[in-house]
Amino acid sequence: MLQPKRTKYRKQMKNVRHLRGVENRGVTLEFGDYGLRALEAGWVSNREIEASRVALSRHIKRGGKVWVRIFPDKPVTQKAAETRQGSGKGNPEKWVAEVRAGRIMYELTGVDPETAKGALLRAGSKLSVRSEIVSRAETLL
Repeated sequence: MLQPKRTKYRKQMKNVRHLRGVENRGVTLEFGDYGLRALEAGWVSNREIEASRVALSRHIKRGGKVWVRIFPDKPVTQKAAETRQGSGKGNPEKWVAEVRAGRIMYELTGVDPETAKGALLRAGSKLSVRSEIVSRAETLL
């Protein structure tokens, strides 16, 4: 699973205001010919990122190259079940990436358009945010 090697602080605040508006960084295809763009904001967990990456690479059958453009660097804490209130914040249980609308999450190159469309559709189905397929030729698949 993806997670940072080390962080300055073990726990972070939620601060969901980060997810307002549209993204202004990472919104264009930089490496590949096809990409998966987020249509809404949300948290994408490290398990979702890995599951969609595996689905993507398995569908293209070792052909082409895949870039993952998001990284889960935000810890999400959770208190144990049946714990009374108080006694501080819970322990970090998972890591998430904050994704805003417009962010390119995956890029793909070296495959034909039909294979790219199928692979990116499978990858998008594993994520908790709605997404669309974009291509460098600007003809949406």
